[in-house]
Amino acid sequence: MLWIMKFSGFFSAAVIMIVFSPSLQSFPPAEAIRSSSHQITKLPFRKAPIFINSLQCGFKSGRFSVCDESLIHIAITLDVEYLRGSIAAVHSILQHSVCPENVFFHFLVSESNLETLVSSTFPKLNFKLYFFNPDLVRTLISSSVRSALEQPLNYARNYLADLLPRCVRRIIYLDSDLVLVDDVSKLWVTSLGTKTIGAPEYCHANFTNYFTPKFWLNKRYSRTFSGRRPCYFNTGVMVIDLVKWRRAGYTKRIEKWMEIQKIERIYELGSLPPYLLVFGGNVAPIEHRWNQHGLGGDNVKGSCRDLHPGPVSLLHWSGSGKPWIRLDSKQACPLDSLWAPYDLYGYST
Repeated sequence: MLWIMKFSGFFSAAVIMIVFSPSLQSFPPAEAIRSSSHQITKLPFRKAPIFINSLQCGFKSGRFSVCDESLIHIAITLDVEYLRGSIAAVHSILQHSVCPENVFFHFLVSESNLETLVSSTFPKLNFKLYFFNPDLVRTLISSSVRSALEQPLNYARNYLADLLPRCVRRIIYLDSDLVLVDDVSKLWVTSLGTKTIGAPEYCHANFTNYFTPKFWLNKRYSRTFSGRRPCYFNTGVMVIDLVKWRRAGYTKRIEKWMEIQKIERIYELGSLPPYLLVFGGNVAPIEHRWNQHGLGGDNVKGSCRDLHPGPVSLLHWSGSGKPWIRLDSKQACPLDSLWAPYDLYGYST
């Protein structure tokens, strides 16, 4: 129960910060981030502290080469609408990493003029931007239960093996609506064994709900899971072996299911079901502490959720309710205060 006491203390501190910090209460609404690309560099993000959390990290002057074998590689999308969340995620990773200077960020973007914003917010950050062409997936995307799930950049994770340099052999993919409260190096060293991806699995979930009756009635589709024990996993936190991914051509396999979906309508949720179809039952399990997901509520309305039982290393606001929107509108859920300390949006006061 020690983790509960520790986390409760962090929760209380976060609540106090929200109540007494005018800057956290006065940010413009999240819609203000929806700017044209020439305005992006003018968005009001405060400069993050430079974290040197240990003197034994082998700190080098200047930036690392992307091929340096000592690096931890993390991929995150920088979507204009979710930019505030992405910045908070990076901030949380740096704050809790024992060696933040050894973390390299790979940002997937479909907007220009974001490099200056990242550099000004995180002056010492090791990072590289990769342009993801929305046309790669625009004709493959089918309608979903929530419009945000239909955005092309939401599918950029499918192309990491193609976009990143070949020397990057492993990557941690993270969604934009989460924060870490633990050292990311613990996640980085996860053993994948013979598997291509690792993620926290939830085998108690009703797996059949992720596909339409049409899918299950068609034996050509449903037998996909023959000989496998598929469990639900959330694609917002994954450790990926890019060498195995490239060798097996998983991008094409995912695209094939998206093509079937356009014609047959075999699922309702955006980018998740193709991963379940390709990897379900073949995932290296990771501790649940690394994806306390669902804090954004269901996909119809953002209801408040509690933490799952157990320790916490990563908080994930998957679902329709995002903490920055709820905080700005004065309709925050209790756990949104755990996200707020990492928010860098707004001018210094």
